[in-house]
Amino acid sequence: MKHLGFLSLLMVWVVSQSCLVGCKKPVSVNVGVIFTFDSVIGRAAKPAMEAASSDINETPTILNGTRLNLIMADANCNAFLGSIEAYQVIEKEVVAFIGPQSSSLAHMISSIANGLQVPLVSYAATDPSLSAKQFPFFVRTVQSDSNQMNVMASLVDFYGWKEAIAIYVDDDYGRNGVSVLNDEFDKRMAKAFYKFPLPSNFTQSDIETLLKESKLLGPRVYVVHVNPDPQLRIFSAAKKLQMMTGDYVWFATDWLSTTIDSFTAVNRTALRVLQGVVGLRQHIPESNRKKDFMARWRKMQQKGLLKSELNTYGLCAYDTVWTVAHSIDKYIRDGNNFTFSLSGKLNDTKTSEMHLEKLKVFDGGAILLEHIMNTSFSGLTGQVRFSSDRNIVTSGYDVINIDKMAVRTVGYWSDIFGFSISPPETLRGTEKGHSESDQKLGSVIWPSGKTKRPRGWVIADDDRPLRVGVPRRASFVDFVTELNGTHKIAGYCIDVFTEALKFIPYNVPYKFELFGDGRSNPNYNRLVKMVADDVFDAVVGDIAIVKNRTKIVDFSQPYITTGLVIVAPVHNTKSSAWVFLKPFTLDMWCMTAGGFFIVAVVIWILEHRVNDAFRGPPRRQLMTMFMFSFSTLFKTNQEVTVSTLGRLVMVVWLFLLMVITSSYTANLTSILTVQQLSSPITGIDSLIASSWPIGYQVGSFAYGYLSDTLNIHKSRLVKLHSPEEYETALRLGPDNGGVAAIVDELPYVELFLSKRTDFGIIGQPFTKSGWGFAFQRDSALAVDMSTAILKLSENGKLQEIHARWFCKMGCPGERRGKSEPNQLHLVSFWGLYLLCGAITLAALLIFILRMVCQYARYSRRQRKLCPPSSSVQTSTRCSQVIFNFFDFIDEKEEAIKKMFTQCEINPVPETPTSSTT
Repeated sequence: MKHLGFLSLLMVWVVSQSCLVGCKKPVSVNVGVIFTFDSVIGRAAKPAMEAASSDINETPTILNGTRLNLIMADANCNAFLGSIEAYQVIEKEVVAFIGPQSSSLAHMISSIANGLQVPLVSYAATDPSLSAKQFPFFVRTVQSDSNQMNVMASLVDFYGWKEAIAIYVDDDYGRNGVSVLNDEFDKRMAKAFYKFPLPSNFTQSDIETLLKESKLLGPRVYVVHVNPDPQLRIFSAAKKLQMMTGDYVWFATDWLSTTIDSFTAVNRTALRVLQGVVGLRQHIPESNRKKDFMARWRKMQQKGLLKSELNTYGLCAYDTVWTVAHSIDKYIRDGNNFTFSLSGKLNDTKTSEMHLEKLKVFDGGAILLEHIMNTSFSGLTGQVRFSSDRNIVTSGYDVINIDKMAVRTVGYWSDIFGFSISPPETLRGTEKGHSESDQKLGSVIWPSGKTKRPRGWVIADDDRPLRVGVPRRASFVDFVTELNGTHKIAGYCIDVFTEALKFIPYNVPYKFELFGDGRSNPNYNRLVKMVADDVFDAVVGDIAIVKNRTKIVDFSQPYITTGLVIVAPVHNTKSSAWVFLKPFTLDMWCMTAGGFFIVAVVIWILEHRVNDAFRGPPRRQLMTMFMFSFSTLFKTNQEVTVSTLGRLVMVVWLFLLMVITSSYTANLTSILTVQQLSSPITGIDSLIASSWPIGYQVGSFAYGYLSDTLNIHKSRLVKLHSPEEYETALRLGPDNGGVAAIVDELPYVELFLSKRTDFGIIGQPFTKSGWGFAFQRDSALAVDMSTAILKLSENGKLQEIHARWFCKMGCPGERRGKSEPNQLHLVSFWGLYLLCGAITLAALLIFILRMVCQYARYSRRQRKLCPPSSSVQTSTRCSQVIFNFFDFIDEKEEAIKKMFTQCEINPVPETPTSSTT
């Protein structure tokens, strides 16, 4: 039993010793680091990684008993040299690779890392094309440019700009980053995005040439995406070319903040060229660890150990070393060994000069990669953890603004809250109450030194004026033409354009370029197509807004309404100064005037005995009589009829006047607004129904409309080239080889009529359209020009220009042709006059009979009181009776009644008459 126990103990000791030998912790572990030492990022990253390595080796809780060795190699800003250095580092059996900072080099080393299964952890390669699917062993501890370009596009869109120019370095980092930016702009429905690449090793001359080319474009919003540049050469060149003014907007990716953060106090004066620039900086939350490390950094500077300030990439490099250390520590704690094996594929490769057989595959690379992906700790940059795509979980970006050589943080961006003026970590817990409307930034000082948002684009400048195409017409040159020998363009369309430019809130340099040979009218569809093809920036002229043209260009608000109209010979009927007499014929005027006279006399007769207004001196009665009669026309008479017969006559007379005045007003209005045609054509329907020839302008769309839409036979259509041919054809008429009418667009017809009074427009336009100025698609000037045209219309300037060109002999719109109503004849009103006359005559007869009866009664009583003398002759007695009758009528009705009443109360006895000798 003793022997059996001893053997058991011996076996246990042997097994334990063999396990200790196989699982023995390594004394040191090698981690390769490759980057460019002498660079903005490298000068901060190198001491940061060395500090991290020192801290790790001095911390007993991590890699206890194992020393972390960083084997650093200088890439010298060269992908080829960097790849050679990477091979040399890998030969030293490194378990992980840190770096590189160059995206181009990262692509090459990632392929090596995949083959050798060595995790590659980069703190500076931001190229978004470095994907986990292509490079499964590539891990990024810095935010990808896919996030940064999303923020940049959101920033440009936040301020409402839809056009931008990207300046970038032409390598993997620049091309792939700007490609993502382009995609982000497309998502936000950007109108234009222009890309200007710079050579990898660009010079000051390269920059100036590129900036000059970019000035020829309209956008003034620039996004600069290059490598960190302590000399700030792009902005220095922009300032030299006067591109850091109020018209420009400059954005920069985080390369600028990295450069600025690396400046010492002495170098801060270089910031003056960055006035108004807006940039991004990777957001790093404030923490005690960060503050302590920065204090430590300053102490190292004071000792002369450092020449650079600390930037975000230096902090990321520090956390990257700790990330690798945590994963190695977990790898060791899990009992894994660091073993390497030769690759059969590399051994079979017949390239002895490269010594590829020395390269070994890390057997535990996949396990270590998994530990890296599961790493989570609080570092200098905040919480370090990774997403499934092997990128660090983003913490957002700071939005910075440079003003007066000072860097201001005007806001923050996070993928949850968007833009805010508070750091993202302070907004946690408010996700549910956050909306897009809550996004805001602080006030930005732009290159102009003001907070007012720049326009962000120009239509043209003095170096590249707006290329404005104008048609060189052969006819109707009043619309647009070149003045002989002056090279000056003039015309109605030009006047409208130049006046509208005065209402554009910015300067628009331009130059006119004629299109056409001047011998025949140019093809307008080709002219508009040249705008779409970027031959012209705009077209000014008599450009009709039609469907097929609106598909390729943008039009301004129509500055003149047009449409197809008919023009034919007309006879002007309102040239006479006595046009107000036209509504009635002569007999109608005579009858109306006689009616006023008769009514005046009759009313005076009927009202004289009972109405004080119609009594008095003869002159007064005469004036009252006629004033009363004519005042009934205007209903202003103040005298009131008292007698029943007078009122009856007035009712009938006023009814007659109502009908007469209404008819007169209607007929005079018609005469003043319409014409008397000397042609039987009344509109497009009668023109279609006839068989007469119809004229049209060569090159006008009227030909196609008449033949294709209205189905008028082409043999009836006569082409005419000029206004002179218009006039000749219309004067000849359809029977003498001319035309019955001409169909053309309204402005052409108005210009034709502005110098001729024998022709007029028949009816109204039977198509609706307009003329406008054509611009390239999505041109901001098209919108501003439309606003300017509306202002011209509101202040009357547009009508003034129209009248100056088209109303030299009276506006042709006033000569629109329609059939003039015939004059009003007496026969149309004889029934009404007859009725009025009959009632007036009846009232007068009744009055006369009544007066005769009263006078007879009055005469009998007078004869009883005063018997007539026998010596009075009969003739004298008859004349006396007539005079007495008129005297009786002249007496007031009340006096006669009073006289009759007194005679009945005090009758006078009859006395015998005595004879005389």
